[in-house]
Amino acid sequence: MEETLLRKYAELIIKSGISLKQGDQVVINANVDQENFVTMVVEEAYQNGAKRVYVNWTSQKVQRIALLHGEEQELSQLTPMDLAFWKWRGEELPSLIWIDSDDPDGSKGVDAAKFARIRQAQYKIYGKYKEMTENRIAWCIAGAPAPEWAQKVFPKEKPEEAMEKLWEAILYTSRAADGNGIKNWEKHDQELRKRYTYLNQLRLKTLHYTSSNGTDLTVGLIPGVKFLGGGETTLDGRFFQPNIPSEEVFTSPKKGEAEGIVYAAKPLVYNGVLITDFWVKFHEGKAVDVHAESGEEALRSILSLDEGSAYLGECALVPYDSPINNTGLLFYNTLYDENAACHLALGRGFTSLVPGFERMSDEEIRSLGINYSLSHVDFMIGSKDLNIVGTTEDGKEVEIFKNGNWAFEI
Repeated sequence: MEETLLRKYAELIIKSGISLKQGDQVVINANVDQENFVTMVVEEAYQNGAKRVYVNWTSQKVQRIALLHGEEQELSQLTPMDLAFWKWRGEELPSLIWIDSDDPDGSKGVDAAKFARIRQAQYKIYGKYKEMTENRIAWCIAGAPAPEWAQKVFPKEKPEEAMEKLWEAILYTSRAADGNGIKNWEKHDQELRKRYTYLNQLRLKTLHYTSSNGTDLTVGLIPGVKFLGGGETTLDGRFFQPNIPSEEVFTSPKKGEAEGIVYAAKPLVYNGVLITDFWVKFHEGKAVDVHAESGEEALRSILSLDEGSAYLGECALVPYDSPINNTGLLFYNTLYDENAACHLALGRGFTSLVPGFERMSDEEIRSLGINYSLSHVDFMIGSKDLNIVGTTEDGKEVEIFKNGNWAFEI
């Protein structure tokens, strides 16, 4: 891939992704296979005024070995060094970048339930520091190819060609293929803003999803809770892009109000485990049953992570005729596949969608129906014949999606 384009992509992540300001501190999470691209991102950060950039290197392969052979009790603890790092993040509030290059099969053979218990135990230790960063830091997730991931997406290509093709797909879907990513995202944000402004004016009470694949699900919404899309704003007013790419307009539904069944339209990669051909059944808002052709153990582990992990935290609207879906690729990566079509998320809802949330306690926000969980797992449900009908607070039915795409013009 041409270095000039990669540097422009790094610039997009720094200037639009986290909207870096002079004197900022930045944490970058990345796999060890990303040294070259991360170097570009670090350089871009310093050139734009970062005070300090910390790179937190990880390894899927090492993590897999630890999960396969390590004792659960030991792995559930944090080292003093790790705890000190979380404390520093909670107090200093550095911006966060995650360069995602995970192998879709990187955790093959790992006990999903064991992994879930370890995460839950660790969160009890560092969770209070993570909560301190909520709505207070700019963060951005963006992708970069690695050999295993590229080969999964392009199995018939030679390794070098697969890497090149995945770079091309990443830059195209990130609106950065022409080197004008920053301007492209400004325009894209304007279009998404028109969509969610219209939806907010409708004052919707429910969304009813139907599709020929068997999906028939009704989800309750919270009065006054907003739809949003594209960039978000921190409490101190910084506008940033949490996901590059992003095609969604989303809201957080009301906990306890989801009835019916929904069928996944694409596979889900969860902690390195591929979950395929699955459905989720809801009653009184809770996922009460699931089935998957493969990866069912991992799917069930999502629901048992904590009390809120079996409830919905997000309803996201993405047209089937989206740039990502139109590539014809299955990325085996949620960042991309969730933005190919409509999706739901199990777990944590978004407190920032509640007007005046900054003046409310966590208990007040949760009492409105925003779900709380330490997890947030998106899964894709958009098909080319998905229909969504909204019911307004005064009982009027409004077509939101028809045959997989927006049913209204802007």
